Amino acid sequence: MKLIKTVAVAALVTIGLLPAAAYADSVTFTLTNPNQNVSYLGGTVTFAATVSAPAGNGAAVFLNGDSFNVTAPVTLDDSDFVNNFPLSLAPGASFTGNLFVLTLPPNSLVESYLGSFTLLGGADGNASATLGTANFSLTSITPEPSSLLLLLTGMAGLAMILLRGRFKGNLRGLAR
Repeated sequence: MKLIKTVAVAALVTIGLLPAAAYADSVTFTLTNPNQNVSYLGGTVTFAATVSAPAGNGAAVFLNGDSFNVTAPVTLDDSDFVNNFPLSLAPGASFTGNLFVLTLPPNSLVESYLGSFTLLGGADGNASATLGTANFSLTSITPEPSSLLLLLTGMAGLAMILLRGRFKGNLRGLAR
């Protein structure tokens, strides 16, 4: 069945009813974890993605660029995509790696920040068609009071153990 489809597409390309570029620019693009959390005190979160070129593609797909939008005050750094992703994917090839980093400034509002990331490219190094778009969210969170209470209790217990050991050591020195 796959052979019949390939032959049929090749025939349509040959007689000019289907452009060759349209058959070469298909990818599957998914974010590994599109919904992430960060402290409202600020921080950075890295988003990873997998991009795959179907084996049925007639040629390599070029990953020429990206486009993105994100709710302010969050900023997006796409240098992971620019520096680490391959320039093209051969039919049947796939790549997984860090795609971009979101930064939330300190003391931001506790809410969800939404955005989208679009891969651009196509059948050659100059193409800028939309290959795929993925939506993401970054939620700023506050620590739960019970978590803070547990942390403070543990720190107080540790301090007591350390002070108790120091006190016993001082008593031994006085007994001599």
